[in-house]
Amino acid sequence: MYAGCRYNRGEMTELSVVIPAYDEAARLGPSLRRVVDYLRSRGVDYEVLVVDDGSGDGTAEVARGFAADGVRVLVHAENRGKGAALKTGVLASRGERVLLTDADLSTPIAELAKLEPRLAEAELVLGSRAVAGAEIRERQPIYRETMGKLFNLLIRLVGVRGLRDTQCGFKLLDGGAARAIFAQMTVDGFAYDVEMVCLARRLGYRVVEVGVVWSNSAASKVDPIRSSLAMIRDVLLLRLRMARRRGSP
Repeated sequence: MYAGCRYNRGEMTELSVVIPAYDEAARLGPSLRRVVDYLRSRGVDYEVLVVDDGSGDGTAEVARGFAADGVRVLVHAENRGKGAALKTGVLASRGERVLLTDADLSTPIAELAKLEPRLAEAELVLGSRAVAGAEIRERQPIYRETMGKLFNLLIRLVGVRGLRDTQCGFKLLDGGAARAIFAQMTVDGFAYDVEMVCLARRLGYRVVEVGVVWSNSAASKVDPIRSSLAMIRDVLLLRLRMARRRGSP
């Protein structure tokens, strides 16, 4: 363990970092080292929760190698989806603040400093690639950018308006709000972001966007066809559930 490393062993901590991981053994080690080194340099009490979502490549073993640095590992017996992995991690978290970030660190962990001040005005702070201050250092292939724009149009069907980018994987939440929101989450896949925003607003929480640095990962787990169709299905089912809820007595 690093001298001076202030990860938390008790019931509550200042910051929980939740990282969903599926077959990320090759990238996870360097990412965790960057996360741990950054948090240690900040001097905050923290925990890092890696949720191994049914990996078959030793992802959990890589994460367990960082146990002395405050990394906890939660394991799904089978692959359930990014939303399900984040729900497991958030509900197990103990932080006053909860950061969601991807295993590839497409948004550098240091961008956390941009999001933190906004928690004073909103319980959910979305890292965004589409508002002032955003910097895209490596773009997605054109077909993925086009699909992303079409998906943003689709999510307006469920009433998610006033936001430019819900799909960036870098998000900071008030800890209590995070656990209240994720306790009601039902979407297991990549469209979890849409339900999270809808639930946050329904529960009376405020949502803001902050521009962040982001780089496309060539090894993304988002399949351009299957993942996109699954996201569309989940959004349409979410819209149906919301309509039924509004129609309930």
